[in-house]
Amino acid sequence: PEGEPGGAARPVLCPVCDAEVSLPPGGVGQLTPDCLAGSRAGAAAGCDLCADGAAAGRCLTCGVRLCPFCCRAHRRQKKTASHAVTELENTKDCNQAWKPLLCPSHPTEELRLFCEQCDQPVCQECVLGRHRQHPYDFTSSVIHRHGDALRKLLKNTQQHMDTLEDVLSQIDNVGSAVRSRAEAVATEICLFASGYVRAIEEHRDRLLKQLEDLKVQKENLLHLQKAQLQQLLLDMRTGVEFTEHLLMSGSDLEILITKGVVSSRLTKLNSVAYSTHPSVDDRIQFSPQERAGQCCGYEVFGAVLNKVVDPARCTLHGEDLHSAHQNQRTGFTLLCNDTMGERMGQGGEAVRVTITHKDKRNCAVKPTVCDNGDGTYCISYSPEEPGLYAVCVCVKGQHVQGSPFALMVKHKFREHQGVFHCCTFCSSGGQKAARCACGGTMPGGYQGCGHGHKGHPGCHHWSCCGQVKESSECLGGPPSDTSPRSSLRTVAL
Repeated sequence: PEGEPGGAARPVLCPVCDAEVSLPPGGVGQLTPDCLAGSRAGAAAGCDLCADGAAAGRCLTCGVRLCPFCCRAHRRQKKTASHAVTELENTKDCNQAWKPLLCPSHPTEELRLFCEQCDQPVCQECVLGRHRQHPYDFTSSVIHRHGDALRKLLKNTQQHMDTLEDVLSQIDNVGSAVRSRAEAVATEICLFASGYVRAIEEHRDRLLKQLEDLKVQKENLLHLQKAQLQQLLLDMRTGVEFTEHLLMSGSDLEILITKGVVSSRLTKLNSVAYSTHPSVDDRIQFSPQERAGQCCGYEVFGAVLNKVVDPARCTLHGEDLHSAHQNQRTGFTLLCNDTMGERMGQGGEAVRVTITHKDKRNCAVKPTVCDNGDGTYCISYSPEEPGLYAVCVCVKGQHVQGSPFALMVKHKFREHQGVFHCCTFCSSGGQKAARCACGGTMPGGYQGCGHGHKGHPGCHHWSCCGQVKESSECLGGPPSDTSPRSSLRTVAL
């Protein structure tokens, strides 16, 4: 097709360089011809006269390529003796050995001119026709300017080619490095994995050994308990059979004679203490998330757990376990132990705590239970109502040691209003009428800092109530004496 409808140019792809080229309105015939292709084909044919030898020169008059033999013959022939024959010394001369390029629009005219406006070679007829008013010049005159522009572009392109070759070389080097590094890392992974597998296998054998030892230990304890109970049962059965036979078959005199021995035997058997439950249980657990330290230099997980919490052996700890203040957050700690009385060392137990008012059924405190993950649990609460509460702490539905217990919630903590000092008399500068809220007096006036006066507790105390503990709650009020000097407020010196 000559073009798209409406005059729109349709692009085509070059089969050599894959570049996109716009198809001229005149169609494929208007595309720029590859003159070098023709020259290469001609060069492959060799001499134009004999077609046997390679072209070594060309006739400037008739434009044919000549081998060395034909060059000499061309000069000797009468018709061509006057022709100028030149030798082809390089590739450029070979290219110049082409036959004259003729105009596609005017096949009889040679392309000797160059249209600057259309940027293409033209012939004399083209200049007189559709290139009439276009600026033009001879090809020999413009070749230097356009050749220099091409050389500049060529140089830039060659620089890019060098850069691309360097980049491609770097890519190849990095690709080789990546492959080498990947092989090295693969070796490291295999070594790591094999070491990890050995560590896991060794840890597995260790766990199985612990499990076997634990099983043997439990079985031995059960066998021992079973043997003891079987012997006790046999002794009791023998005593019972003998006693039943005596009571059923013996005479009154025989019964009375053997009564003491039989009673002593049965009494002794009845006094033997024995457990009504198996000495051990079947609680053996495996915790895959449990950290098990290191094995062969690798951190491993998984442990056989034998410890079972015993609510009766769990204990409660706290300074103010049985007392608290209104609207003040306080709490205590639950320490979980196993059946042997040893600390569990791990959390996850079902701990339930209830705090209820003994007088107000609808008044309860919602506690917060925090699992520390080491067998201890922090229970905190903030009571809103004062009064007596009952606190129940259960583990797996059973009360722990000391539960339930009573909790007295006092009114809001009363802050001290006085001064924590050695005595009012010293702080007041020895005023005779000064009276300490603790009840102390100083008859006879100020006597120095000996503190030998009546009512002095012998240590620092609060001037408002006489409490000797600095962090204590205030229990008193203002002094009973309302005289101006007796109600003197003092400050610490």
